[in-house]
Amino acid sequence: MLIDAEDYQRILGDELRKLRRRRGWTRKELNQHLQSEISLQTLATYELGTRQCSVVRLVELCVAMDELPQDLLAKVHRRVFTEEPGRVRIDLREVVSNARPELLPLRRWAEGRLRQAGENGSAEVALDLPALETMAELCQMPTVDLIAELRNLAPH
Repeated sequence: MLIDAEDYQRILGDELRKLRRRRGWTRKELNQHLQSEISLQTLATYELGTRQCSVVRLVELCVAMDELPQDLLAKVHRRVFTEEPGRVRIDLREVVSNARPELLPLRRWAEGRLRQAGENGSAEVALDLPALETMAELCQMPTVDLIAELRNLAPH
């Protein structure tokens, strides 16, 4: 199995950013919860995936955000190694938190899926092209625009 280090680092950074945002924190607020001093620029480069962080630093970030490091790495691993061609993976929580009015039908659907999944269910789903086309029609937007929007929210 080949590992694309740049892709892995980018996805890890994306997961760190999502985790911080789910807590409703700015980078400055996250920094205040850390045990050691990290510049805001360094935090930004971790989240952008342009800078690697040590295992100890990663654990510190996870602990500050009340996330088990192994759970965060499992999310990254799934994203890196289980991408399915022709499908867009989305985090339902990200969809629910998106306030764009045109995504209201998608938000309602995501809320229902999250309720169905329950507290311990997965918040990630993969949508195929027919599902994306249907969602785009409900949102009254071109499919390509919906896909672009979802890729911004997606664990990609």
